[in-house]
Amino acid sequence: MTSLKPGLTATLAFLLVFSTLVALPVLSAAIPDTVRQELKRVGIPEEAIGIYVKDVNAKRPMLAVNSKMALNPASVMKLVTTYAGLELLGPAYSWRTEIYALGKVEDGVLHGDLAIKGYGDPHLNLENFWLLVRQIRQTGLKKITGDLILDTSYYNVAAGDPGAFDGDRYKTYNVFPEAILVNYRASALHLMPQADNNSVRVVVDPASDLLDLQNNLKLTRNHCGDWRNQLSIDVRKQKGNNDRMTVILNGDYSSQCGQNTYHMSLYENSVYVHDLFKKLWGQQGGSFRGAVRNGMVPAGISPLRVYQSPPLADIIRGINKFSNNVAARQLYLALGETAISPNGTTSVSPDQADMAIKRWLFAKRLNFSDLVVENGSGLSRKERISAYQMGELLVTAFLSPVMPEFISSLAIAGVDGTMKNRFRGGLVAGKAHMKTGTLNEVSAIAGYLLDHKDRRIVVVFFVNHPQAGNARSAMDALISWVYERA
Repeated sequence: MTSLKPGLTATLAFLLVFSTLVALPVLSAAIPDTVRQELKRVGIPEEAIGIYVKDVNAKRPMLAVNSKMALNPASVMKLVTTYAGLELLGPAYSWRTEIYALGKVEDGVLHGDLAIKGYGDPHLNLENFWLLVRQIRQTGLKKITGDLILDTSYYNVAAGDPGAFDGDRYKTYNVFPEAILVNYRASALHLMPQADNNSVRVVVDPASDLLDLQNNLKLTRNHCGDWRNQLSIDVRKQKGNNDRMTVILNGDYSSQCGQNTYHMSLYENSVYVHDLFKKLWGQQGGSFRGAVRNGMVPAGISPLRVYQSPPLADIIRGINKFSNNVAARQLYLALGETAISPNGTTSVSPDQADMAIKRWLFAKRLNFSDLVVENGSGLSRKERISAYQMGELLVTAFLSPVMPEFISSLAIAGVDGTMKNRFRGGLVAGKAHMKTGTLNEVSAIAGYLLDHKDRRIVVVFFVNHPQAGNARSAMDALISWVYERA
């Protein structure tokens, strides 16, 4: 074995020690006392947090705690996806959905199939799908003799188990991306207390002949509390017909809760679209009795109609203010369009979206080596970013031409979205534009705060710990401290 010179040996020893120190959490004695006390009260150690606070016009942060430790940001990851979307696709970007008549049209009758080709519109809700159907009727088409063809070939996404994340396959946030995604495949169960006959009325929207609802809910006069946890919902597929579902509601529902809505995703995509299309088509005087099939539109034919979604600047408000996971995943895939070569594939994939994000960050000279993006929504156990990286991204976004659209998409403290009930009536109300994030053992918040001297401050606070669900008081204490500081 070759011996090393004493000087070189000492250098290597120093580098080894230094690299070990870098890997350890770096705490800061500057943590405000109010924040430290709240963390201690709820049992969250300081090594489980990441904090980054910086004036958008300053060169250095005013507070950094474990800021370069990569942590799970939960839904705060949507800030990366939406900011990238605004810059790469543009605020006016919209998704198209194309309608094709696969057959001859004579006197309002289509002698053949009607095809819908989707490109991932994340905002094709009930109202907008109604508009799409109405546009088809406005072409003069009234009767369709063939089937409904769904062309979802634009997405190159592997099929997955919707219950893999948390075991609840019927939760709407677990819906996977679809090139044709109507209303997030959601069935809304509207719960309405009926004091006159001491019952709970349940109305399903959209109504479906494929759903049998058994309502065994009992109306009480107890304190409302977390009404969702008072419900017991049993979903069963009916034997002999895979499309029909039975939903059994048991449990108590307090009259003090008023009207509420419970969302579920019960059906496969083609079943949901087919069922809804038949109803809306019939309501607008159309005739259609065909089945539904997946297929591809032949090349070289022109669409009968092209429906355009609202602009991206509008859609990201729902993504960030109300933390819409499914829409965020659809937007993430849309970023892959910017990574498609002119002579390459005509579909998008998660790999292309990941490439687009990395190229974009590189072009902005943001070296985020620890960044891990799985689906762009934050509904992931794999996604990672440090408080420093998130903070610097927000500083960069503030200096971007898309800053107004980006900030207006964030929830406003005490006003709307996921921040509606935080700081209400306090000094911070209306002064903070924030994105929140919550998973089991993860709590996060990041965004912009206008302090009492009208200085715009970036605030990032991540917690990864079994007690993360109790971190809100510490986060609010930090935001209040930043607002009031000298």
